[in-house]
Amino acid sequence: MLNWFSSKKYLPIDFSIIGTDIHSHLIPSIDDGSPDLETSILLIKKLQSLGYKKLITTPHVMSDFYQNSSEKILAGLEKVKLELNKQKIPIEISVAAEYYIDYEFEQKIGKEKFLVFGDNYILVELSFIESPKNLYDVIFKLQLEGYKVVLAHPERYSYFMIDDYVDLVNRGVYLQINLLSLISYYSKSIFKKTEKLIQMKLVKFVGSDCHNINHVELYYKCHTQELWHLLIKENNLLNKSL
Repeated sequence: MLNWFSSKKYLPIDFSIIGTDIHSHLIPSIDDGSPDLETSILLIKKLQSLGYKKLITTPHVMSDFYQNSSEKILAGLEKVKLELNKQKIPIEISVAAEYYIDYEFEQKIGKEKFLVFGDNYILVELSFIESPKNLYDVIFKLQLEGYKVVLAHPERYSYFMIDDYVDLVNRGVYLQINLLSLISYYSKSIFKKTEKLIQMKLVKFVGSDCHNINHVELYYKCHTQELWHLLIKENNLLNKSL
């Protein structure tokens, strides 16, 4: 009998077990993801071929870099949907956003309706350099407005220790790891942290964080990892509920 992890050619690459991807950058010319509509469609077709049934794409919203309004994001989605219909590509796609927590974002809480997915989940990200000093205040304010906070790629924030993740989860925050963290794509230390989060059953969402074709080509490696199977078996992922 073949070893399950021995060779990719004998492994069916199928992410249908999670069903929905909640983190990607597929709207053209809006952030550091897809540069044009042609690339967007190619990426979507590739993700579909991996078994995804639904894509919730999440453009960056960052006051200093990507000043994307909800209207601009929704307009970009319509362009993608029109092209998918034109090419008769049968996949469900919608949008939320990946909101960068900074002063400007905090000022919008309670004043602006944010783009969300599922049961009022809002995807947020942090600086890779240091945690916002008022992070818990921002989380609490969002929760008071009825949002369920999902922290994007927590494993990539080097300033967080395991106790910090436990604290965040205890405060009602959902952790979303990236697929590529399962194969040391970012770094060995990020892989080890990802492994620990999975072993402790702290992960509730997994996302592709797809930006380009290079990312897509690497996803098959994630599917061959024992850590992937542990994630699926032990962490009760919420992707499949969307």
